[in-house]
Amino acid sequence: MEHVSFSPLSRLAICGGTHGNEMSGVYMVRELQKQKVDRKGSVSITTVLTNPRAVDACRRYVDTDLNRCFTDDLLSAPITDSTPYELRRACELNAQLGPKGSREAVDLLCDIHNTTANMGICVIFYSSNWIALHIYKYLQSKITSAPVRAIHLDTPSSEAYSLESVGKHGFAIEVGPQPNGVLRADIFNMVKEAVDLLIEWLQKFNSGSVFEGGKVEAFTPVRSVDYPRDPTTNGITAAIHPELQDNDYTLLHAGDPVFKSFSGETVEHEGEDLYPIFVNECAYYEKKIAFHLTKKITLTLPSISVKKD
Repeated sequence: MEHVSFSPLSRLAICGGTHGNEMSGVYMVRELQKQKVDRKGSVSITTVLTNPRAVDACRRYVDTDLNRCFTDDLLSAPITDSTPYELRRACELNAQLGPKGSREAVDLLCDIHNTTANMGICVIFYSSNWIALHIYKYLQSKITSAPVRAIHLDTPSSEAYSLESVGKHGFAIEVGPQPNGVLRADIFNMVKEAVDLLIEWLQKFNSGSVFEGGKVEAFTPVRSVDYPRDPTTNGITAAIHPELQDNDYTLLHAGDPVFKSFSGETVEHEGEDLYPIFVNECAYYEKKIAFHLTKKITLTLPSISVKKD
């Protein structure tokens, strides 16, 4: 692939609390604000506690999921008296860190999340984002405390629904397992290491370092799987099978157990071999998702560097 050059990435936004009960991002942002970290070398840093009402209530959201509010259609919709709080907040964040798709948007936006699933460190990005992929490759080469993986969302910018899509470049860091409303030192330290390495990478990039291309693996969603349900009450009738629990990214073959019914029967995986992620994620019960199924793909990266004057 041909070498690709980018303008300097001098404006970084680090966000946490998009989901108010995911505590690593909340405390990472608070710590950076407490230390008054607003610049490191060539990088100016904006820290944002993105959903303060949900953080105060220690809830995922107040009215609706903020991390689904950043499509072009939602951001351009008129604000009325009945507009949910999170949609109002999305417009405020878009004005502060964007506007989405504009020259004024921050150069890079990193949004920090937690999952209750056993996901380790996961970088989530939209489409072929060479900047996010090179940062992912760098994190993967440096972090030894946990596996570092990537989820590739093949979604056009206009339909990208999460906060990181507001920046010129962006990605989410998803780290787990961590219960909602709980802060774990090991998980927080993973986030801190990832943020420190992100800033280190940006400084190297802005100083003229060339990052060589290569191949990286990522997981791309195929479909979601709901829990077995009672056809009359719609209540769940099974839990994640013990052999699947905590085994995110482990290839599922046809016939492998995925659910254990409350009456003792095993429900098996059907269809093609796929990789489960977000297994038994607490926040997805309301979305009727027991886990996502993904394919493993290989992405080829070009070498990249900063544009020279």
